[in-house]
Amino acid sequence: MALASALVSVMLDAVRKTARPMLRDFGEVSQLQISRKGPGDFVTAADVKAEDTLYELLMKARPGYGFLGEERGMMEGTDKSHTWVVDPIDGTTNFVHAIPHFAITVGLERRAPDGTSEIVAGVTYNPVANELFWAEKGKGCYLNDQRIRCSGRRDLSESLIATGLPFIGKTGHAQSIKDIHAVGQRVAGIRRLGSSALDLAWVAAGRFDAYYERNLQRWDVAAGILFVTEAGGIVTTIDIDGDPMNGKQIIAANSDIHPQLRKILQAT
Repeated sequence: MALASALVSVMLDAVRKTARPMLRDFGEVSQLQISRKGPGDFVTAADVKAEDTLYELLMKARPGYGFLGEERGMMEGTDKSHTWVVDPIDGTTNFVHAIPHFAITVGLERRAPDGTSEIVAGVTYNPVANELFWAEKGKGCYLNDQRIRCSGRRDLSESLIATGLPFIGKTGHAQSIKDIHAVGQRVAGIRRLGSSALDLAWVAAGRFDAYYERNLQRWDVAAGILFVTEAGGIVTTIDIDGDPMNGKQIIAANSDIHPQLRKILQAT
């Protein structure tokens, strides 16, 4: 059985406590589907409530840390070297439609004196499936109590690839279609499940051989970047240069599939 450090234990405790009322809210969403008004306002409240709970629990445990959340934005802390990066419900559209594929995700970013930064701990929890992914830099990646690793598949034509598509109001639709057209002709399948945090976690678990997407946010990818690298995979931008943590674009895969997929995407 894997033993989490005190730091990771704080994160695990926070997402578990946040998940309890979220599961109740998810049950309410299922009932709200029959109403004409729809569940949009309810889900917005659930999102804010979840981030408030995470903020309270994480800041109580590490009061000096900064906090970057999808709902409240960036909040500087007295400790300039550490920042919690949080998405309270990654996969909100799934949540709205009562689809049990969404997650609470938290990453801890550490900044060095030279200005460089890295994710040193991460947690992603799908409360409906009770699947808790977690990792700490240099200590491997875990699903609940079992260590996980990226797939060993080498042939791109046999690979299952995950991606995302822009929703209404976001740019990049044309590029996404071009990417899918180029990739889809060379792989066994493409899946769009609606949660980038879980897509990355599933790459780390070997369920997907790779994941790519453009136009993301830092909170979408923070924990997942650590998961994949700790599970033996590679995470980069699609382009030659760039930091995948900025969320603008990302490709994560095992070491054999990564260069093959990246070459295709760079040509689109």
